[in-house]
Amino acid sequence: MDRVLGGGFVRGSTVLVGGDPGVGKSTLMLQAADRAARAGRTVLYLSGEESAAQVAMRGRRVGANAPGLLVGSGTNLAEFGADIEARNPDLVVIDSIQTVAHPDVPSVPGSLTQVRECAARLTGAAKAAGHALVLIGHVTKEGSVAGPRTLEHLVDAVLYLEGDRLQDYRLLRGVKNRFGSTGEIGIFEMSGSGLQDVANPSRYFLSRTTHVLPGVVVTPALVGTRTLLVDVQALTTRSGYGTPARRANGVDATRLAVLLAVLEKRAGLQLSGEDVFVATAGGAKLEDPSCDLAVALAVASAFLDRPFPHDAAVVGEIGLGGEIRPCGPVEARVEEAERLGFKRVLVPAPGIRASRAIEVVSCGSVDDAITWLEPQRTQRKTAKGA
Repeated sequence: MDRVLGGGFVRGSTVLVGGDPGVGKSTLMLQAADRAARAGRTVLYLSGEESAAQVAMRGRRVGANAPGLLVGSGTNLAEFGADIEARNPDLVVIDSIQTVAHPDVPSVPGSLTQVRECAARLTGAAKAAGHALVLIGHVTKEGSVAGPRTLEHLVDAVLYLEGDRLQDYRLLRGVKNRFGSTGEIGIFEMSGSGLQDVANPSRYFLSRTTHVLPGVVVTPALVGTRTLLVDVQALTTRSGYGTPARRANGVDATRLAVLLAVLEKRAGLQLSGEDVFVATAGGAKLEDPSCDLAVALAVASAFLDRPFPHDAAVVGEIGLGGEIRPCGPVEARVEEAERLGFKRVLVPAPGIRASRAIEVVSCGSVDDAITWLEPQRTQRKTAKGA
């Protein structure tokens, strides 16, 4: 969570944490509050959805028992304000903002007027007193934080906790952060004792199986400041309608259209009549241009129905001429692939000069890269040149 926030909570700042019901927002913030209290801070956790006894029961389950962690319950903002003023905490957590109401505001709890007014008063009090404030918020069916859009403009950082309640893994993303990058992600595993850090996040984004399947290529991608290995998966099938479908999940759809045009023009793959679907494993969002080569090779592998070598990873940005452009830092990407047991990595030419156990192969164009799928392409080039 420190990584996503950019180092931790900032005094006088307000952080909005959203997520689906049951995804683990309250558990995450209770654990974060306990960590802050263990560091010698005074933390006030105010719950409007659960009683103090219920919060204490969950605290015992996750091991949140620091002496400086104080818990209160209720829905009256005026009473919460009195508690905050009396305790003078370093960190205040409101769970959740939709359950809090101020008696002077003529509206029911959870309404747009109450949510906006309560958030504005709590934020103003936090800036005046100098304590950090966390507001937990529900999300709508569309996936955005419930309440007016102005709520996101009132706060300094907006975090979303994502994941299927029936699965063990959770992703924490920052969509707004005045004190750090929004490209970082936090990866947690839900266990009986709460959310735990994932020691090797690359394995979460890899869907390695015993079967080698066409359309799956691994790339070392930069996600924030970390290098993670991500599976890029593609599927092509003959289109049954007039206009072929193009669907992308985790990859920019506009960039996918450009790469398909490059594959058809520069590599000779007839994709104009094919439905193309591209996705990333684990819900990773690839914004790194060096993932172009993985997307292109995954589509080519699916179209040719030939699997890409399972022990190889690829990295490189593709230009409109089909050339593979250099990207950085290549060293960190190769090291991550080597750490996870890959034997080869395809990089833009010129390659890096290093003596290591993993084989580093340089490639200059997307057409040359497809020879890993279609070796006879090299034979045809040689015959044409002669």
